Amino acid sequence: MNKKWLAPIPPYLAVWAGLCLFKSAWLSLIGFHTAILLMLAIARPNIPVNILFQSKYPKLVFASVLLCLTSGIALYILWDVLGIAGDLSLQLQSIGLTSSSWAAFIAYFSLVNPFIEEYFWRAYLGNDRRGFHIGDLIYAGYHALILVNKAYWISIIFALASLTFIGWFWRQTHREDKGLLAPVLGHMAADFTILACVMINVRAG
Repeated sequence: MNKKWLAPIPPYLAVWAGLCLFKSAWLSLIGFHTAILLMLAIARPNIPVNILFQSKYPKLVFASVLLCLTSGIALYILWDVLGIAGDLSLQLQSIGLTSSSWAAFIAYFSLVNPFIEEYFWRAYLGNDRRGFHIGDLIYAGYHALILVNKAYWISIIFALASLTFIGWFWRQTHREDKGLLAPVLGHMAADFTILACVMINVRAG
C-alpha cells in the first residue's frame, strides 16, 4: 500500500484519544483536524486549496447537496428503529456537548470540518477508480468510533455502509468534476442536518 495511506492513522488516534482518554468532543474534533493538517504539512501535496471551491457542473453540486440533506431527515424518521441509546443525552454531556455548547459545535463541525476532510480524503487520498476503493471504507471507519455504545451494532454497520457509499459518491463527483465544491457542500448539508437532528432529539428527550 502506498505510504500516504499511513496518513489516516494519526487522525484515527486523535478521535479515539479525544473521546476515550480526554472525554471531550471538542478535543476529539480539533485533534482530528490538527492531525490531518499535520499529515498534509508533512506530505505537502501539490494540490491547490482553491479546488475546494471549484465545480464545472452545477448539477453535481445540486445532487450532492440534495442527497446529503436527506441524512438528518432519515435519522430523525428512523431514530427509534436505529436503537439510539436512551442515555445519549448523558453520554453527550459527559464529553462536553451540553445545551450551551451545541450551537458552536454544530457551526464549527458544519462549516470547517467539510473543507478539511474533503481536501484530505478526496483530494490528497483520493483516486480515479470508478468502483469501490479501500479509501472509501477508511474514510467511513473512524465514524464507528463515534457511534460505539450510541446505537445498535447493526445500525452502526448500516451507518458504516452508508458512509462508505457517500465517500465513494463524493470521490466520483470529484473524479468527474475535478473540483471539490460538490463534496464540500454535500458534506456541510450532511453534517448540519445530522447534528441538528441529534440536538433536537436530545433536547426533546
